[in-house]
Amino acid sequence: MNMAWLPLVTLAVSLVAAAIIFWLPEHAWHRRTWVNLAAAVIKLMLVGFIILRIVNGHEDTFSLPVVENVAFVLRADALGVMFAGLSSLLWLCTTIYAIGYLEDSPNRKRFFGFFSLCVASTLGIALAGNLFTFVIFYEMLTLSTYPLVVHRGNEKALAAGRVYLRYTLTAGVVLLLGVVWLHSLAGSLAFSEVPSLIHYLPDYGMQLSMIFVLLVGGLGVKAAIVPLHGWLPRAMVAPAPVSALLHAVAVVKAGAFGILRVVYDVYGIELTVALGMNTLLAVIASITIIYGSLRAIAQQELKPLLAFSTISQVSYVILGVSLFGPSGTIGALVHLLHQGLMKVTLFFCAGNYAEELGIHRIDDLNGAGRRMPLTSIAFTVGALGMIGLPPIAGFISKWYLGVGAIQANMHTVVLVLVLSSMLNALYFFPVLYRLWFCQGPAHGQGKWPEERRLGRLETSGWLLWPTMLTALISVLAGLFAGLPFSPLEWAIRVAALEYLP
Repeated sequence: MNMAWLPLVTLAVSLVAAAIIFWLPEHAWHRRTWVNLAAAVIKLMLVGFIILRIVNGHEDTFSLPVVENVAFVLRADALGVMFAGLSSLLWLCTTIYAIGYLEDSPNRKRFFGFFSLCVASTLGIALAGNLFTFVIFYEMLTLSTYPLVVHRGNEKALAAGRVYLRYTLTAGVVLLLGVVWLHSLAGSLAFSEVPSLIHYLPDYGMQLSMIFVLLVGGLGVKAAIVPLHGWLPRAMVAPAPVSALLHAVAVVKAGAFGILRVVYDVYGIELTVALGMNTLLAVIASITIIYGSLRAIAQQELKPLLAFSTISQVSYVILGVSLFGPSGTIGALVHLLHQGLMKVTLFFCAGNYAEELGIHRIDDLNGAGRRMPLTSIAFTVGALGMIGLPPIAGFISKWYLGVGAIQANMHTVVLVLVLSSMLNALYFFPVLYRLWFCQGPAHGQGKWPEERRLGRLETSGWLLWPTMLTALISVLAGLFAGLPFSPLEWAIRVAALEYLP
């Protein structure tokens, strides 16, 4: 039975939450907190229910005709629910974190209102059933995240917001051009498990290649592929919850997820390979991975280091897409989830250091592991996972990507993975060394830049518990990767749909 209302109601939860938050007065802290938490929990439960229905063989679709041959479609399929599950889980964690982080800040109503709209946009991208619906929510994501990027309202934030809009709005125009061109050529824009565009290859091969470049170019801005990445490091002026949202939950993931949709559900793997586009993706991803890692090594502040790390790490997803075979696909899909868990942990930790100790620079982290041991343990877990060390989730991703590269006879990709892991170690190990092995203010070596006491523990519980939870899940996702409903098991399920006849 098709429960068409289910994806629509799941999407509506965040939209209703946003409307209520904008309606509440600025000083209604308790009511706004309850609305935020209730909406996040309800959405997570609804996505969990959708997952159970997919396991039982049901895909729920809501369709509303717009014009001839174009419809607004929400479809809960296995690939979309992977992204929806990630965004829903991390939205709950980020909501809790943001409540504590912005406790004394102005304009909290505006922040949380657009925060909810941002998550609604992300869920709409995850549940979009065709390119038309995808573009609607893709542009909605741009507009809803801009107020979050410029939330502080200073000149630096406003300048970063202008750069962000220039990049993302231009990307939206390019993406729309590709969608319109594809519609005029093939008619259907639906995401299908059996894409039919390969039938157009003999007569329209060149046009299909050009459309592919437009689609990936428009999506690649949000995915921060080189040279379309310039907005991301500048956006780090935003508060830590926004940085976590941009890197782990919403914007960057939306771009990478869109490329997954184009390759697997619009063009299909066979057509992508026939056009040589998988080689193009492999080259772009490899350049981005190495470039992002090299730039991360040169950073003196923690958040820019994490920003360039994101530029590198998200391209693992695109690299996996380029590997023709199930192992590469599994690596790409599972890294979409694992990277989100680990990166949100790292940004939470960076926010904790900034809020509790006033630390922004890496060289101020000396001895912070003794002052904030739980936060520093969480940071260590995230960093080691990004390097790819077992048993943390990042190891699973890189293992499957490496196996996929060998199976596809793309041995250069293996070298890229090894080199990238070495570079990851080069920029994360010095940070870990400062945290755990350098003497800090606790041993008479100066003082913290701006120390505050935000709670009975090492920092406020609102900031600490989401950080510890995402770090714990990052470990569990690696230790118990073979269990049902794990990120790896779900990635294997989706890959089977792509490759099994």
